[in-house]
Amino acid sequence: MEPKQETVKNNDDGVSEDLTLNQDEDEFDSKERVLHKYFLQEWKLLKSLLDDTVSNGRVSDPSSVHKFRSIIDKYQEQGQLIEPYLESMVSPLMNIIRSRTIELGVASDEILEIIKPICIIIYSLVTVCGYKAVIKFFPHQVSDLELAVSLLEKCHLTSSGTALRQESTGEMEAKCVMLLWLYILVLVPFDISTVDTSIANNENLNEFELAPLVLRIIGFCKDYLATAGPMRTMAGLVLSRLLTRPDMPKAFTSFVEWTHEVMSSVTEDILHHFQLLGAVEAMAAIFKAGSRNLLFNVIPVVWKDTSILYKSSTAARSPLLRKFIMKLTQRIGLTALPHRLPSWRYTGRTTKLNVSLNTSISIDQSNMAAYGNSYKSNEVIDGAEDEDMEVPENVEEIIEMLLSGLRDMDTIVRWSAAKGIGRITSRLTSSLSEEVLSSVLELFSPGEGDGSWHGGCLALAELARRGLLLPISLPKVVPVVVKALHYDVRRGPHSVGSHVRDAAAYVCWAFGRSYYHADMRSILEHLAPHLLTVACYDREVNCRRAAAAAFQENVGRQGNYPHGIDIVNTADYFSLSSRVHSYLHVAVFIAQYEGYLLPFVDDLLDRKICHWDKSLRELAAEALSFLVKYDPQYFANTVMEKLIPWTLSSDLCMRHGATLATGELVLALHQCSFALPSDKQKTLAGVVPAIEKARLYRGKGGEIMRSAVSRFIECISISKVALSEKIKRSLLDTLNENLRHPNSQIQNAAVKALKHFILAYLLASDNKGTSDVTAKYLNMLTDPNVAVRRGSALAIGVLPYELLAGQWRNVVLKLCSCCAIEKNPEDRDAEARVNAVRGLISICETLISGREDAATSLIENDISLSVLIKNEVMMSLFKALDDYSVDNRGDVGSWVREAALDGLEKCTYMLCKIDKSASLSGTSDGKEIESLVQPLNDNLPKNNQELLLFDENLATSLIRGICKQAVEKMDKLREAAANVLHRILYNQIIYIPYIPFREKLEEIIPKEAEPKWAVPSYSYPCFVQLLQFGCYSRDVLSGLVISIGGLQDSLKKISLSALLEYLEGVESEEHNTRMSREYMLSVDILWVLQQYEKCDRVIIPSLKTIETLLSKKANTPTFCAGVLDSLAIELKGSRDFSKLYAGIAILGYVASVLEPINMRAFSQLVSFLVHRYPKIRKAAAEQAYLVLLQNGNLVAQDKIERALEIICDTCWDGDMDRAKQERVALCETVGLEVGPVGKNTDGASRKTSTKKPTNLDENASYSSLVESSGF
Repeated sequence: MEPKQETVKNNDDGVSEDLTLNQDEDEFDSKERVLHKYFLQEWKLLKSLLDDTVSNGRVSDPSSVHKFRSIIDKYQEQGQLIEPYLESMVSPLMNIIRSRTIELGVASDEILEIIKPICIIIYSLVTVCGYKAVIKFFPHQVSDLELAVSLLEKCHLTSSGTALRQESTGEMEAKCVMLLWLYILVLVPFDISTVDTSIANNENLNEFELAPLVLRIIGFCKDYLATAGPMRTMAGLVLSRLLTRPDMPKAFTSFVEWTHEVMSSVTEDILHHFQLLGAVEAMAAIFKAGSRNLLFNVIPVVWKDTSILYKSSTAARSPLLRKFIMKLTQRIGLTALPHRLPSWRYTGRTTKLNVSLNTSISIDQSNMAAYGNSYKSNEVIDGAEDEDMEVPENVEEIIEMLLSGLRDMDTIVRWSAAKGIGRITSRLTSSLSEEVLSSVLELFSPGEGDGSWHGGCLALAELARRGLLLPISLPKVVPVVVKALHYDVRRGPHSVGSHVRDAAAYVCWAFGRSYYHADMRSILEHLAPHLLTVACYDREVNCRRAAAAAFQENVGRQGNYPHGIDIVNTADYFSLSSRVHSYLHVAVFIAQYEGYLLPFVDDLLDRKICHWDKSLRELAAEALSFLVKYDPQYFANTVMEKLIPWTLSSDLCMRHGATLATGELVLALHQCSFALPSDKQKTLAGVVPAIEKARLYRGKGGEIMRSAVSRFIECISISKVALSEKIKRSLLDTLNENLRHPNSQIQNAAVKALKHFILAYLLASDNKGTSDVTAKYLNMLTDPNVAVRRGSALAIGVLPYELLAGQWRNVVLKLCSCCAIEKNPEDRDAEARVNAVRGLISICETLISGREDAATSLIENDISLSVLIKNEVMMSLFKALDDYSVDNRGDVGSWVREAALDGLEKCTYMLCKIDKSASLSGTSDGKEIESLVQPLNDNLPKNNQELLLFDENLATSLIRGICKQAVEKMDKLREAAANVLHRILYNQIIYIPYIPFREKLEEIIPKEAEPKWAVPSYSYPCFVQLLQFGCYSRDVLSGLVISIGGLQDSLKKISLSALLEYLEGVESEEHNTRMSREYMLSVDILWVLQQYEKCDRVIIPSLKTIETLLSKKANTPTFCAGVLDSLAIELKGSRDFSKLYAGIAILGYVASVLEPINMRAFSQLVSFLVHRYPKIRKAAAEQAYLVLLQNGNLVAQDKIERALEIICDTCWDGDMDRAKQERVALCETVGLEVGPVGKNTDGASRKTSTKKPTNLDENASYSSLVESSGF
C-alpha cells in the first residue's frame, strides 16, 4: 500500500502552520506511526477486532472473521507489509487456542467452535505471508505436543461442508494450523517417548516399538497425504521434521517402505493418485530436511522408484506429479554429492553482501583486477582437487532426468528442473559442469520444440545467477540467447515463443546481476541492440517489459553505458504497455543513437513485415517509415531493393507486409524531400500491375491485398511518382474495382487512394477522361448492386473542386435523393445511405471551399449553391434524422441519423459563414432577401447581395432535430447529439444565431460540461426541461416516449423518473405552473399520437407511456377523450400484442376514474371480450372486472354483482361462441348496446377480413403468425 502523506499542525502564538513529514524524519518518529504510514494501514481496525477476540476468549462476531480476511487478502502481493504485525496478531490468537483447550479439555464439543474461526484468521495470514513467517510466533512448549496432536485428532474427524473459501466454516483451516503447529513442536529437544504420557500407562510397550504419539502423528499425516487440499503439503512438512529426528530411524525406515509400496503400485484410482502425489512430495521434503548420513543408504531404493515412476503413464498425465519428481530427483542428487563450495565458481558482486554501498565500486574494481590476474592460476590449482572428487554413478542419470525435465511441456516442471540443474552443478567439478552446460546448449537446436528452448533459458539463468557460468563460456552462450530473444515459430494461424523470449530476457537480466563490467563489456554491446529490439517491437507486452527490465538491470549494474540512462527513462514499464506507442515513439527515440538503427530495421524486415498478425504487419510498415528520417539513402537503396521483390512472394503475409512497407517508405522519403531516381520510380510504378498480373487478388488473402494495394497507390500518389498513361489507367481501374468491393475497409482504402490519385495524375495531366469520372460515379449511384452504390457515394465525396464545378447541381441533387430510404424494399441499404450523407457533406464542403479559394469562380452563380444547401441538403439531412430502418442487425437507421447529425452541424457552419461574409460585403433590404430564399429557380439574381440563409425557422428545426436524438434510447446517439449541440452553442469560429431560448440551452449544456451525455441519469434530467418550450416540446417528447416505453428497464426507469420530476417541479413553483406543464404535456402527447398515426415504432411506446402516466397522475377528460379517439384508430385491426395490451390497460384506467367518458371507455373495453386472440379476451376481461370493482357509479348497484359473476364464470380464452354469448349478456346487464353481428370484434368487416392479403410473402405471414402467438 502506498504511504499516506501526513501533516502535523504546529500552533505557536495562535498561528497554525502545516509541516509535511518527510521520509528523513521517520527515524525520529515512533515505530507505530511509521508502521501505520508505510505498512498495514488498516491496523487500527484489525487491532480492535483482535482485542475483542482476546477479551472474549473467542470470536464473538462471525462477521469479524470475514472482515479480517478481506483486509488481509488485499496484501496478497505485498505480504512483507504485514510481517511487522505478525507477532501482535499470531501470538494472542494461538494463546487463545492453547489456553481454551487446556481450560475446556480436548473432549469438549465447544472447543472446535472456538478454534475454527481463529484458525481461519491465522490461515489467511499464512496464505499471504507464508508459513515460515507465521510459525515463528506459535507457542512451542514441550507440553503442547500432546495437546496439538489431540486437537488434530479431533479436527481430523470433521469434514468441510463447502469447497468455497468464502463460505468455509474453518474445518480445513483448523487442520492446516494444527499441522503447522506440529511442524514446530516435533522439534522438541527431547526424546518424544519421554514426552508421551500414554507410555506410562502401557506396560506392554517394547523398547523397540515406536511411541504411540509418533504413530498417531504419522497416521494422521499419511491420511492427509492422500488429500487434494493444502493439508497434503503441510503433512509432508511435518513428516520431514519428524522422521529426520535422530531418535526416529525406525519410523523413517518404515515410512520409506510405505512410500516404496505407494510409488511402485500402479492403479487408476483417483484416491491413489492423490496419495502418490503426497508420498512423492513428502519424500522431497524429507530429502531437503534430512542429513546426508540418514538419507544416503535409502538413495538406491528411492531413486529406482522415482526413475520408474517418471517413465510411467501416470506421470505423463500429471504435471504436478512430474514437478514433485523433479524436486525429489534433484534432492537425491544433492544428497548423493558431498556438500562443497566449488573453487572454480565465478565470484561476482552478489556474494559480497558484507561490502557497504559506499565502497563497493572501489572494491569491485580491485576484485576485478585480482580476479583477472589470478583466474587462470586458480583454475590450474583447483583443477587437481576437482578431479579427485568421486561422483556417484546415479548422478549422471539424475542429471539426464533433469535435462529431460527441461524439455517438459509444462512450465512448472521445466522451472523445477532448471533449479535442480543449477543446484547440482554447484556440487560438480569444473569439467563436469562444462558437460552439463554443453547438454543444456543442445536444447537450443533447431529440431527442439519451444519447451526445450524455454527450459534451456531457465537453466542458463540459474547457472549464471549461481556463478556456474564462467565468462569464458559466454561467447558460445550469448549467440544462443540472442536466438532465443527472437524465437517465434509459426503454428497455423498463430505462433508460439513468447515464453521463450521472456525467459531469454530473464537470462540477460541474470547476466547483468552476476558479472563484473570487465567481463560484460563486449557482451552487453552485443546484447543491447537485441534487447531493445524486443523491448520496442515484440508483439507481447510481457516480453517488451521483460527485455526493458533486463536492459535496465545491465545499465544500472554494469556502469557507464552510452545513452543508457536516456534509453531507460524512455523505455520504461508504462511507456511500453502500448504496442503502438512502443513502435512509433519509443523505438524512434532509441533509433537516433548509434548502433540501433540497423538492428531495428533488420528486425522489422525479417520478422515483423512478414508476421502472421495483420495488424502487426501494418504497424511494422508504419514503424519502418518513421525511421527513414535517420538515413534516407539507406532506405531508398538497400531496404527498398529488398521489399519490392517480396511484393510478389508466394507467402501472403510477406507480400502484404512488403506492399504496405514499400508504400510507406515512398511516402516517408517524399516527406524527407528525398528524390527517387527515375529507374526506382519506374520499378515502383510496375508493382501494382505485377501483382494483378500474378493474380494475387484471387483466393485466400485477396481482400487483404486489395487494401494494401490501395494504400500503396495512395502513397505513390502523394509522392507523385512518375507513371505512364497506361499505368495511370490501370491504377484507376484497380481503384474502381476496389470501390465495388462489398468489404467496407477495402472501399475506404480505395476512397483515400482515389482522392490523392485524381489530384496527382488526372488533374495535373489534363487527361480527356477526367470529365467522364464524375458522370461515371453518378451513374453508379443507381446501380442495383448495393456495394457499388456504397463505393460510388464515397468516391463522389472526395472528388476535387475542378471535377465538380461543371455539374455540381446534378451531383448534389443526386446525392440528396440517395439519402432518402429507397422505395423498393429490396434495394434498401443503410450503409449506402450513410455513405450518401457523408459524400453529400463532403461535396458541399469542397464546393464552398473551392469557391472561396478559386481566383475566378467556376460556378455560374454562387448564391445558387448556398440556397441549394439550405433548401435541398438541409432538408435531406432533416429527413435522414427520421431514418429508423431496422433489419436483422437491429436499428441500422441509427448509422444514418448519426451521420446526419454531423452533416447538419457542418452545413450550419457553412450557411452561417456565408451569411457573415455577405453581411460584410454589402447590405440589402428584407424584400430582396425574402425573394432569394424562395425555392430554387433559374432566375436568381447575379449581383452580390446579402442572403439570409440561416434564419430562425432553420435554427429551430435544427435544434429540435438534435434534441430529439438527445433523448432517445441509444447511448451513442444521445452522446453524439449532445456533443453536436454543445459545439453549435459554443463555437469559437462562427456564432450560430437565431437559436430560440438560447440561454436555457446554455444552462442545460454548460460550456465546461463534462462528457457524461451517454449516462442516462445525467442526460435525461437536463433535456426533459425543454418540454416547457413549445418550439421544442413535441420533438423532445416524441423521442422521450421511445425511451419511457422501450424494452430496456433501466432506461425506462431513469427517463420516466426525469419526466415525473419535471412535472412535479420544485416546491417554490406555483400550482398554476405545474398545471400548465401537465396541460402542455397532454397536448403534446395527443400531437404525437396524431402525427405518428399507425407508426408502431412510436405509437406502442407512446401508449405504454400514457399507461404509466395515467397510473401516476390524474388527467383531464379532454386528454382522455383524445386518447380514446387515437385508440379507436390504432387498435382497429391491430395484431400487435404489446400494442393491444397497452391499449386495454389505458381503457381500464379511463373507465375506472373519469366520470364523463368512463362509459365510452368501458364500451370500447368490452368490445375486446370477443377479440380474435384468446389472450386479448382474457386481458380485457381482467380489466373489465377491475373497472367494475373500482368505479361503483359505472353500473347500477343492483347489477354489479351480476356483471362480476358473468366476467368471473366465463372462460374468455376458451370457446369463441361462448364468449360472444356472455359478452351480449354482460352488455345487457350494464346497459351497453351490442354491436352489429356482421362486424368482427376488431372493427373490420367480415368482407374485409376475408379479403386475400396483398402481401404473399410466406416469411412475412409466418412472422405475423409467431407474433400473434405471443412470442
